[in-house]
Amino acid sequence: MKKTYKFIAVLSFLFLFSFVASAQKVYSCEYKSDADVKVYVATYKSDADLVVYKCNYQSDATDNKGLWYFCNYKSDAKKKIYFCEYKSDADLVIYFTEYKSDAGWQNNSKKHLMY
Repeated sequence: MKKTYKFIAVLSFLFLFSFVASAQKVYSCEYKSDADVKVYVATYKSDADLVVYKCNYQSDATDNKGLWYFCNYKSDAKKKIYFCEYKSDADLVIYFTEYKSDAGWQNNSKKHLMY
């Protein structure tokens, strides 16, 4: 009986970890209806809910900290995003940074969108 509980606990942990750890692999959709999250790119960092750094490697894009890896295939991504033309159409406002250390949430109330 103990082994069953241990197995379930380990399995649950692995499932949860794999979901959270790879949540920042994104795919840019062509159509708004295909997206999980609609995103607007701000001109200024101060206007953003999330400051995003584009990673070159999939392994760098872990956790929900604004480190994004753009996948080539929709099936590889955990989140499908659509880039909106207008801020009012977006669920999330982001700002792209050149520095990995700048990445992170500025508005924690929107954090759930990328889980």
